[in-house]
Amino acid sequence: MPPATILISGGLDSTVLLHYVAKRLHRAPLYSLSFNYAQRHVREPEMAAWQSEHVAEVKEHHIIDLTMFEEVIGGASSLVAGGERVPSLNELKETEHDQPPTYVPNRNMILLSLAAAFAESRDCDTVYYGAQAQDMYGYWDCTSEFIERMNRVLSLNRRTPVKVAAPFVNKSKAEEISLGHDLGVDFAHTWSCYRGKNVPCGECPTCVERRTAFEKAGFIDPLARNSWDETS
Repeated sequence: MPPATILISGGLDSTVLLHYVAKRLHRAPLYSLSFNYAQRHVREPEMAAWQSEHVAEVKEHHIIDLTMFEEVIGGASSLVAGGERVPSLNELKETEHDQPPTYVPNRNMILLSLAAAFAESRDCDTVYYGAQAQDMYGYWDCTSEFIERMNRVLSLNRRTPVKVAAPFVNKSKAEEISLGHDLGVDFAHTWSCYRGKNVPCGECPTCVERRTAFEKAGFIDPLARNSWDETS
């Protein structure tokens, strides 16, 4: 099979996807691609680098500097430096669950466009993307419809069209965790907390989602070994 590109943030979804693409889909070589877009949780790219180093099928891992994103969105997202504080999940209004303050305007379209250029230049026919069916909140650019429309645009390429594949778009995070355990994923080297501290805050939307998913899957989260209530 031809080489493939995989977007890896260092979080649960993309980490399990990396192992799945390598070990179940047997794609190789793999080019793993991460972005520094001035996100508060800067430990994510560190985890992406660690995971990429420990998957033999990964030929290269690249971290692309997009820190100018802070200026582009001008404080419009709490996930990016310069924005408001990251809220706790219980602070979100019901009307915010379909697009919470942690949404980064047009981020995924931009990252996938760059990933498609990266993939095309390396003769990769596929960009793997870790979108999943979020249980508690969601974003429009993590949906099947979004991926289908991105692929319609990319199919206009007259020489080397690249496809975006999201194998987990209909999977829950608990299902991903179970699959990750089967694949031997070291979840101690993943990161989810949006607040960017040294230990998970246990309160932000992704911390609550992660904790709930591990409980549903019947496993202990190695990052919760000290306490989800501990802060730094």
